[in-house]
Amino acid sequence: MVGPAAKREAVAHLQAVMGLSERRACSFVGADRKLIRYQSRRPAETGLRTRLRDLANERRRFGYRRLFILLRREGEPSGVNRIYRLYREEGLTVRKRRARRRAVGTRAPILVEARPNARWSLDFVHDQFACGRRFRVLNIVDDVTRECLAAIPDTSISGRRVARELTDLISRRGKPDMIVSDNGTEFTSNAILAWSKDHRVEWHYIAPGKPMQNGYVESFNGRMRDELLNESLFFGLDHARSAISEWRQDFNTARPHSSLGYQTPAAFAEAFTAAGYPVAQPAPYGVTETVEALIAAG
Repeated sequence: MVGPAAKREAVAHLQAVMGLSERRACSFVGADRKLIRYQSRRPAETGLRTRLRDLANERRRFGYRRLFILLRREGEPSGVNRIYRLYREEGLTVRKRRARRRAVGTRAPILVEARPNARWSLDFVHDQFACGRRFRVLNIVDDVTRECLAAIPDTSISGRRVARELTDLISRRGKPDMIVSDNGTEFTSNAILAWSKDHRVEWHYIAPGKPMQNGYVESFNGRMRDELLNESLFFGLDHARSAISEWRQDFNTARPHSSLGYQTPAAFAEAFTAAGYPVAQPAPYGVTETVEALIAAG
């Protein structure tokens, strides 16, 4: 279907190139003459367009919904439809990166008490410096509040290092009821098995080759890669630590989270703790294998 703007261009082309009258050009195009003569009376909205472009340049991977939330925080009264129209007119649409195939099948989630520290998820995400040397980031996420509790970059992170970081995190935040991870060697090491037993923290392992069973931290990894790692060039470990720390703080306190009603994780955690809602949330399917099972298996 051809829109009004295209019809106006077609009529103007017929008049300029072929010398047709407006009436005859409209009959060829199938456009009403009132539509061709219409002049928009909308205000230029220059200030709003400029601010929208500035925000889109700052947050290159944010779509119009998150940009609308940020504008609302600044006191902008415009509705989401107007923001979407300006977003399209300014050509700010984010190019979607190719998505991975999703698993198809029945899910059998377990229930977890909806409160902070009910369950943490751990996983690694990898990247490289400008010189080509690779490094990894240990991400720890609270599955209920979606807060990133820690994002620890280093060139090498062993099981003992993971245990030390968890001990330090518990001293500041408190102990979780459950920790979920994959079957990586760092998480199945003797250091982690001993740590979970000493601290009396239940550790669950997802099925091998099923990252969707650790969906909360995998989703976080995707956001980190899309909004930070793919958009940045790191010149060293200190640079990476500084940039990742700033992004983690922004993720927790400024970035609107769609699954939390576009609240920030920190605001959601604060409101959630104050309200104390007795609501259960589902965990990813298949989180069944425990530390005791691994110890028994040797």
